[in-house]
Parts: sequence; C-alpha cells; structure tokens
Amino acid sequence: MLNYFNQLTNRELIFLIIGFGGQAIFASRFIIQWIYSEKLGRSAIPVIFWYLSIVGGGSLLIYAIFRKDPVIILGQIFGILIYSRNLILIYKESKNE
Repeated sequence: MLNYFNQLTNRELIFLIIGFGGQAIFASRFIIQWIYSEKLGRSAIPVIFWYLSIVGGGSLLIYAIFRKDPVIILGQIFGILIYSRNLILIYKESKNE
C-alpha cells in the first residue's frame, strides 16, 4: 500500500486527499443524523445533513472529474441537485412560517 502512495504525483495525491476528504464528509452526515435523531427520540434529518451532503458530494464530484469517471460524475451531479432542492424547500417552508 505504501508503495502505491510513493508512486503518485503531487497532483494525484492532492486529488486523492480531496476524494478521501469528500468521502469522510459525506459519511459524517449519517453520524450527525443519528445523533440528532437520538437526541429528539425520533427519526429526523437536521439541516446540516444537507450541507454535508453538498460539500461531500461536491468534493467527490471534483475527484470524479479528475478521474474522468462518468458514473460517479453523473451520480454526484444528480445527488447535489437533490440536496440543494431539499435546502430550498426547507428555507421556503421556514420563510412561510
């Protein structure tokens, strides 16, 4: 494994860090949602969940573009649109209240 990292260029290493960082942020949203739900005593999704989804998904999109992976690119673009739409709906609802 160490040999793999030694063979990477600086550019490849930077994008690998972006990819791993994006994955970590994306995965952290589930931990945040779990803690939030436990605190409320019911299943719920906090607003931060959607922000973490966008930041994590955006980082993964950058990594996917670097890797030229159309499957991940399409999946992340679609996801980011849905996460953004959820935030729009949340803020639209709070504005009406």
